[in-house]
Amino acid sequence: MLSRSVTQQYPEVRPELPPRSRGVIALVEENCTVCMLCARECPDWCIYIDSHKETLPAPEGGRPRARNMLDRFAIDFSLCMYCGICIEVCPFDALFWSPEFEYADGDIRNLLHEKDKLAAWAQTVPPPPAHEPNADPPKELAAASGPVRPRPTSSGPPSRSASPRPASSVRAIRPPGALPKKNDPSTGGSSVEKLSTGGDDAPPATAAPGQTPPTDPSGEPGEER
Repeated sequence: MLSRSVTQQYPEVRPELPPRSRGVIALVEENCTVCMLCARECPDWCIYIDSHKETLPAPEGGRPRARNMLDRFAIDFSLCMYCGICIEVCPFDALFWSPEFEYADGDIRNLLHEKDKLAAWAQTVPPPPAHEPNADPPKELAAASGPVRPRPTSSGPPSRSASPRPASSVRAIRPPGALPKKNDPSTGGSSVEKLSTGGDDAPPATAAPGQTPPTDPSGEPGEER
């Protein structure tokens, strides 16, 4: 406000544009894989892509693979609103902003530029600005060069599920069909069943609640002979 305004005489004096100026969209054809993401996400449908498939020769011990080859990549700048969505969604860095803005034409049909013109504008894309000296490094570089940190281990007592149980506390349990039957000749004619963990001094078996106590041949409940 305190200095006099200076008018730059264009086109004799070209303006100094900021590095992130949205002049025109440039194409790096080598990086394009014809994924069609830019054309699908364009809200104005001003990107036109044509391609065909070619079979590449297979390396030793491999099989041939099919690859999409780019035939046409055109942008109609009469419809483009310079939103930058196509540049943001490109996963292979094939589209960039170029500060070039001198592409006006007297005929609106001449604003449809093909891939040759878009590739020529890629030479005018400025390099990215340098990283600030006192800022944190990018996460991509930190992940690639940084050491792998071990997982933190718990310093507290081990959980009960992780600690092995002593062998003395484990009680062997027979399945229901493993006990010998009474007066069965195949089991040696034994007439008395004994638990494997009870021995000779084991108390007589009692019935669980809601079950009928065992009976002997004499008809007296709760007694074994």
